[in-house]
Amino acid sequence: MNNVFGHCRKTERITEPGQDSFRYGTGGRLSVRGRLYCKLVPGASGRVCFPDYYDSRYGKWEFADLPIVPGQWELAVAKDKKKQFAVLKKLLNRSNLDYVVNACDAGREGELIFKRVYDLSGSKIPVRRLWISSMEDSAIREGFANLKDGEEYKNLCEASICRAKADWLIGMNATRAFTTKYYKRLTVGRVQTPTLAMLVERQDAIDGFVKEVYYKVAVEGDGIRVISESIKDEAESIALAEKCNGKSAVIRKVEKIQKKSQPPKLYDLTTLQREANRFFGYTAQETLRELQELYEAKLVTYPRTDSQYITADMEQTALELLELLPELLPFLQGESIGENIGRIINNDKVSDHHALLPTKEALGQDFEELSERQRNIFRLIGQRLAQAVSEECIYEETTVTALCEGHEFSAKGKATVQPGFKGIEEAFRNAVQKGKPADKGKTDDTFSIPGGLREGMEIAEVRAEKSRHFTSAPKPYSEDTLLLAMERAGNQDFDEDTEKKGLGTPATRASILEKLVSSGYAKRNGKQILPTADGRN
Repeated sequence: MNNVFGHCRKTERITEPGQDSFRYGTGGRLSVRGRLYCKLVPGASGRVCFPDYYDSRYGKWEFADLPIVPGQWELAVAKDKKKQFAVLKKLLNRSNLDYVVNACDAGREGELIFKRVYDLSGSKIPVRRLWISSMEDSAIREGFANLKDGEEYKNLCEASICRAKADWLIGMNATRAFTTKYYKRLTVGRVQTPTLAMLVERQDAIDGFVKEVYYKVAVEGDGIRVISESIKDEAESIALAEKCNGKSAVIRKVEKIQKKSQPPKLYDLTTLQREANRFFGYTAQETLRELQELYEAKLVTYPRTDSQYITADMEQTALELLELLPELLPFLQGESIGENIGRIINNDKVSDHHALLPTKEALGQDFEELSERQRNIFRLIGQRLAQAVSEECIYEETTVTALCEGHEFSAKGKATVQPGFKGIEEAFRNAVQKGKPADKGKTDDTFSIPGGLREGMEIAEVRAEKSRHFTSAPKPYSEDTLLLAMERAGNQDFDEDTEKKGLGTPATRASILEKLVSSGYAKRNGKQILPTADGRN
């Protein structure tokens, strides 16, 4: 009964535990034995009134009238939603009902959607809350068997009201202030403006960057190459290279440490948008649009989620999906897919919706009917499930330190012991990027370390040479890195135990980026997203 108050589109048949089946559709009503279930169309929940509603003088923008702070906050129904609201108002004021069930999303904004419609309708019917984050039949039945009093969620609703008022106060007042001050329409928002600030600060750092030169000396012989620390003075680097060239070096230390890289979590919307941008160059809005199509075709679960876990009641479903994955994604055939389901289960970290997953219905889908973008996004979601439950990647990191003419040189290398989830990642990359090599961030100081090295070993007549390097400027934001920055914004300002949500939500970040571009404050340059002159001003 997914999002009865916002996202159901087609007529479906649902059976309440212990009741006869009933039908709901786009008309928006259900009635079963004295209980009312309502479906709200998007946007039917009411909005906070514009300033001129409170006082006609606010119809003209004047700096002297600011700040505008309503003494009594009022709600209004959008003109294009009045017909649907009239249906809901009539339903919510029936006299033959015991209670109404709030079946909105299990979260802060779901509470607000229900409260706005309920308050505007003037209804006095008692409210029961259906609180579920999983769409498994067992979870739905358990939710209906344990309906809560709506009052238990009052504080959560108040938090959402606080957020809505903050958005209004900042947006209405700051937009009018900047526009009347600079005689040009300048939109300001609680999320879009700090996001723009991050773009501008990064561009300022790039423009103001002054590269600095530094040098390194490499000593090589018997298949091993070791590097000096960075040297600022060129003459010093030349002298060191000349001093070591043709001399012998001694291996001072060989240190081997076995390390583990843990599998990634499942996708929430923001993480999927970042990966789709990194792999395929899709914008956040493009990814969301294609993902919505996949969801409506019942090939993936609900898109606008901020969770990277599933609930315990979904364990069997996840196991069944894992069995189907090699059929759905042929590049996984022959790969070792684990069954570490416990790694992706965490009831406490699932609020409104669980993580993104493929569905079992996808097995019968003709994928040739899907667009290339949809196929790529489906592959991303499927392979992520396979990675998340697979074994960790185990590798051995070797650090070699050598002395030559009293100076220390070093090198690092890695050797895979157990590929684990990395094998699945590589299979996916080969399938969608046709073997294009991955950018693993390899540096000049990372090399393949030959076996057989031991402490005290002498390398005779080494070759030594200096090389010149430059410090690097910060990189412009891509949508991948900007979404990450939005997600982590402000984290350092709060205690570890504080709930951190960053700028915006998974459902709104894509639209914020699109708004910055459409407003002329930012522009796209390939994968990069850059501030414009207007944005910087």
